[in-house]
Amino acid sequence: MSNNTFQSKIGGVTIGGEAHSLSAWFVLALRLMLGYAFAYAGVAKILGPEAFDAQGYLMNAVPANGGPAVGFLQLFATNDLLLQFVNVAVPWGELAIGLGLIFGVMTRFAAFWGAVMMLMFYLGNWDIAHGVINGDFTYMLLFLALAAFGAGRILGLDAYIEQYEVGGVPLIEKYPALDYILG
Repeated sequence: MSNNTFQSKIGGVTIGGEAHSLSAWFVLALRLMLGYAFAYAGVAKILGPEAFDAQGYLMNAVPANGGPAVGFLQLFATNDLLLQFVNVAVPWGELAIGLGLIFGVMTRFAAFWGAVMMLMFYLGNWDIAHGVINGDFTYMLLFLALAAFGAGRILGLDAYIEQYEVGGVPLIEKYPALDYILG
């Protein structure tokens, strides 16, 4: 297989394709764009004129949107401990995910949590007036694509972290499970 081909087998079905030579640049651009968007959103919430508080949104907008997870999401608004968690996890999570993507550090880990966050936003916003595929759903898939393509290896620090030697063996070879976090 050449460097620009990819293949996957799931449940006995094999699919594959050939990437364009410019694909790495597009994956890098996607990683930087999503990283900037999330870092900016996190900083805006952290440094905003008022402390970030998701309670009003969770209690009012989520039920008004009528999504399938209203009860689950409202649980976060009605439980003080869960609400405190959300009020910290959303802005600081956005910032951490954004910085991870910008610098290409723990990229798969950051992209996974970005996808989880976008799934929660998708369920909370639940605007399916034009179909079930909306901006939140699209962002979720873009995060998953970054993870799948190992975007942190493209001008990112993950490429260097993976090759850091521990006992003369590259980190990624010594601890193969790190492939789910780095890359």
